Amino acid sequence: MYRPEIKILDCTIRDGGLINNHNFDDALVRATYKALSDAGVDYMEIGYKNSRKMFSSKDFGKWKFCDDDDIRKITDGIASNMKISVMADVGRVDMDDIKPASESPVDMIRVASYAKNVDKAIAMVNEFSQKGYETTINIMAVSCTLDSEMTEALHQLEEECKAEVIYVVDSYGALYQENTELLVKKFKRILKSKEVGIHAHNNQQLGFSNTIESIIHGANYLDATVYGIGRAAGNCPLELLIGFLKNPKFDIRPILDIISTQFIPLRDKIEWGYIIPYAITGMLDEHPRTAMAMRKTDKKENYRAFYDSFSSQEVE
Repeated sequence: MYRPEIKILDCTIRDGGLINNHNFDDALVRATYKALSDAGVDYMEIGYKNSRKMFSSKDFGKWKFCDDDDIRKITDGIASNMKISVMADVGRVDMDDIKPASESPVDMIRVASYAKNVDKAIAMVNEFSQKGYETTINIMAVSCTLDSEMTEALHQLEEECKAEVIYVVDSYGALYQENTELLVKKFKRILKSKEVGIHAHNNQQLGFSNTIESIIHGANYLDATVYGIGRAAGNCPLELLIGFLKNPKFDIRPILDIISTQFIPLRDKIEWGYIIPYAITGMLDEHPRTAMAMRKTDKKENYRAFYDSFSSQEVE
């Protein structure tokens, strides 16, 4: 599967921050940055660029905000060709806080948006692009987006948007290979001037296989995380993806090292990965927030009751 156009974007700290309120300490983030750099990963997404007017620093760690000075503390002194990415949600960014790319350690800003809000995402991306950043739009929850709504959004993106990459995002881990194939082909067919990316969640243990399916059909931007860390069931594991690609520019050994030294111990402190309630939300194409809440209760192993709760909601 060697293809020189393929880029790996690691979102370990950004997506992983959704399970610990972005409270990774600098030592772990710096070690992750060093390992990813040594492994030849193309981009590291270090967190969100959210407005401090909307979110309190008392409730969230620094990677919810990704101030330039905090990023420099991580990257300074480490020789690296890897680029830095941050994510911006529609409606949660103070656009005046975004400096020109020439004044920032950030190389890429990715805007996360539902298809229904794509006009707002385009406005944000075009402004980021004008400031000199590489840009993407990540279309969330593709598994429950109407086909007609997706078609309209993609045409609008092709005609009006300056983003270089548009991502298929399986937010609920609900896609199978057949769905993934259809979506990537649809994106490729309409988005003539843009690359296509994939961000796969692992609720049904299909994050890796759906990423492979995307590669087969022409997706060149691939999201992954160290040891699969991420919200709820997590994401396509970076180590599996590097092992699959057989690209000589990638070196799996630094990733294996940081898994053993940092992420195995971390797994004892915070929970992610294939767990039955997350699998259930994936099967039912539901947001995993209900499963995440259930895992914090004394009934966290009552899987049947959790499954039945969705049936009772439908009856009501």
